[in-house]
Amino acid sequence: MKTVLIRTRFTALALGLALAASAAPGALAQAAPPAADSLFKATTLNLAAYGETEIAPDMATISLGVTIQAKSAAGAMSANAQKMSQVMAALKAAGIAARDIQTSGLNLSPQYAYEQNLPPRLTGYQVSNQVTVTVHDLARLGAAVDATVNAGANQVNGISFGLNDPTAAENAARETAVKALAAKAELYARATGYRIGRLVSLSEGGGYSAPQPMPMMAMARMKADTPVSPGELKVRIDVSGLYELTR
Repeated sequence: MKTVLIRTRFTALALGLALAASAAPGALAQAAPPAADSLFKATTLNLAAYGETEIAPDMATISLGVTIQAKSAAGAMSANAQKMSQVMAALKAAGIAARDIQTSGLNLSPQYAYEQNLPPRLTGYQVSNQVTVTVHDLARLGAAVDATVNAGANQVNGISFGLNDPTAAENAARETAVKALAAKAELYARATGYRIGRLVSLSEGGGYSAPQPMPMMAMARMKADTPVSPGELKVRIDVSGLYELTR
């Protein structure tokens, strides 16, 4: 009896599959219309907006280092290492933590003299050692730069200002961006004789990114208490949304 039931169900299933296979393709398409078709039955708005907030920076990043030339490669490396050790010590004495000092470039290159109709003549070697310094207390910034230059740094390549924690500024920009997006959607809806039905999707782009160091001219010596002006930063958030409209 159990075997008969299994055979009966199998026969019914096979018959159903055969009927489905013999159905015309057009009939199958009518029975299951594409999901995309329903999208064209709705009136939608696809809009973008942004929000910005201005905030004073509370940290800075400096790129500086030592460049030295010598007759031999070993001599150039040794002299540069000595100067760079003094620069590192000066940074730590100025209150900069070791974790905020990172070597960003070390380069040894031969130097040549070029004369007309003569092959290049080796004159020595140049070593450049660069570090990126993060200063979390802007009150220490001027003194830190002065200390490094007085200790032997002869390259100050750039400075940029940023935020230790951009979360609050980003959230404020998000709120502004969403309000601007909603206001724009309401305007378009009224202008076209519709009402906002619902927000279908919302996406975000942009956000805070630390500025790259701005170039500064190389200097051999700076006066004490070099003034710095951090100004303000703009934090921007871009959003886009899809709204469904109703009559």
